[in-house]
Amino acid sequence: MQKLLYLHGFRSGPQSVKVQQLRAHLARRGRTDDLWCEQLPPGPLDAIALIESVLLPALQTGTDVSLAGSSLGGFYALHLAEKHGLRAALINPAVVAPLSLGDYVGEHAHMYTGEPFRFEQRHVEELRTLDVARVTRPERYLVLLETGDEVLDWWQAVLKLRGANMIIHAGGDHGLQSFAGELTRFTDFLLPEG
Repeated sequence: MQKLLYLHGFRSGPQSVKVQQLRAHLARRGRTDDLWCEQLPPGPLDAIALIESVLLPALQTGTDVSLAGSSLGGFYALHLAEKHGLRAALINPAVVAPLSLGDYVGEHAHMYTGEPFRFEQRHVEELRTLDVARVTRPERYLVLLETGDEVLDWWQAVLKLRGANMIIHAGGDHGLQSFAGELTRFTDFLLPEG
């Protein structure tokens, strides 16, 4: 049994274009039930608690769990992959989230629902507690980057994840325009046929 936990970005959610593309791709393979993606709370420790409420029981039953994360979700996926020894795919990951999200303290709205939320200074501190100082087994990671990312410096991910399976596309943007073309490689890495 396999499960893929997809962790969305800062203002994003399960309605994102990438999640919809991934759902459709898995549906074509008859694997829709293998995907879990829920709206994550704005607090990093609350988000990790929600993810682990699904992750830990799955691991206890012998389910082969893998992680995928986009932007801030990539930061969470990196933390959880290191903590639990899992495979992960990171999409334009916010590898320096404690630094990059410091400027986002305040009121925000979810991109797809419009629901307001507040990101607080204590959340930045929580990100610091989740930061991965060193990647232990880079071969466990697939990293998808675009050099045109207007939100994050893609080179930070290259430096942090040296030795990982890395796909870098010139141009593009933070949404990863090349994602649809990488879906087969993405799912083959995370949900290999047994």
